[in-house]
Amino acid sequence: MAIIWNLLLLSVAIFIVAQVMPSIKIKNFGTAIMVALVFSVINLLFGWLLRLITWPLIFLTFGLFKFVINAFLLWITDVLVKDFEIKGIKSALLAALLIAIIDTVLRWIFF
Repeated sequence: MAIIWNLLLLSVAIFIVAQVMPSIKIKNFGTAIMVALVFSVINLLFGWLLRLITWPLIFLTFGLFKFVINAFLLWITDVLVKDFEIKGIKSALLAALLIAIIDTVLRWIFF
């Protein structure tokens, strides 16, 4: 049940960011759920490896390099999901930051 809640909260965060940022296009909330699912799977499969490889940069930047990794994973999600589009690397970086902030706030509210 916790996995479903996590995906739902991530979907809401992605949908909110897509509504706020004009450089991110998403078809509907169903697409946000698909993006959250694909992003979570990619993060599960490759995120740990990227964090392991780049741990010195993560350490030197006090964890801020994780946003670069998340932006990269978000870009991969953009390539895989048809109705989801991010225009540019700056948009991906900002979206990764905003998604993390909104997701954290939603978790504070609901948990």
